[in-house]
Amino acid sequence: MAIFRRSLLREFGNLAVAVFATLFAITLTTQLIRYLGQAASGKLLSEAVLALLGFSALNYLPVLLSLTLFISVLMTISRSYRDSEMVIWFSAGLPLTAWVRPVLIFAAPLVFVIALLSLFLAPWANKQSEEYRRQLDSRDELSRIAPGVFRESANAERVFFVEGVAGDSGKVQNVFVASMQHGRLGVMVSRRGFTEAAANGDRFIVLADGRRYEGNPGEAEYRVMEFKRYAVRIETREAQSGQIPARALSTQTLLEEPHQGNLAELLWRIGLPLGALNLALLAIPLAFVNPRASRSTNLVFALLTYMVYSNLISVSQAWVSQGRISFHIGWWVVHVAMLLLLLALFYRRMSIRSAFRRAH
Repeated sequence: MAIFRRSLLREFGNLAVAVFATLFAITLTTQLIRYLGQAASGKLLSEAVLALLGFSALNYLPVLLSLTLFISVLMTISRSYRDSEMVIWFSAGLPLTAWVRPVLIFAAPLVFVIALLSLFLAPWANKQSEEYRRQLDSRDELSRIAPGVFRESANAERVFFVEGVAGDSGKVQNVFVASMQHGRLGVMVSRRGFTEAAANGDRFIVLADGRRYEGNPGEAEYRVMEFKRYAVRIETREAQSGQIPARALSTQTLLEEPHQGNLAELLWRIGLPLGALNLALLAIPLAFVNPRASRSTNLVFALLTYMVYSNLISVSQAWVSQGRISFHIGWWVVHVAMLLLLLALFYRRMSIRSAFRRAH
């Protein structure tokens, strides 16, 4: 038995490292592409990409670890079936339930880490991400200007465009500013610009050596003015103090304010470690492979089981949020249903094996 457990735990661990590294790399790459796309379109500042990527990684870790646990157990036992190792273990008198203890020993630390991430670290990461986004939104217009990108002002009255930035001096080149004042459209272009602070603390972007075109769209009457110096006040947006989403609230806050939205989020957080434990045990009977049949059939069924389980948790979360079921029912009903499926699969596999031994 000791050799049996050590060999399983070693293979579980080696495979888990490879699976997690692959899933984590795919997730990071996907999120990085999304954030870089937002930064390229001007929706996100480039310096915010790495910070938001880190917060996003913490948020996805519980799900990735759950999937890693499920895949590791499933693939390890499936390989034992394909290589006929299971026949040797069964011939030595080990029942299918003998795999439960090594799986639980391997799964226990991961389930603990998933619970820690789900209940504490992921909400903290979501909160930091929300606060970071609000701080970025409250920055002044000049900080939000990026070369080659049209940027709208906070009150939607002006549109800025700069072709380039001259080094670290804060000077910009080939500036375009369009604004609406008193119902008339004004367009300013200049070869260069720089920032300037007034005595009262107000900041201005100063355009030098440019022209201003003023008129109404569709009308031929326009005024053209040349200027040596034109100052535009930079507006500062105040940080928005909107309602914090439930996913960014601490677990303690969810318990102290148990309305439907918070209870639905609490259900999701509790469901992740419970689901991970159930999936690890489900992988034992789902890993059965008939060497004479298709090797992909059980993997497809296992994948469908994981998807159904995950979607049922999401559905129960949505129903609790909508008030269709109570939290006291929603948090356990899906997990108990999967536990019953687990027992049924174990019974079926063990019944088939017993019938096979009696026939021989």
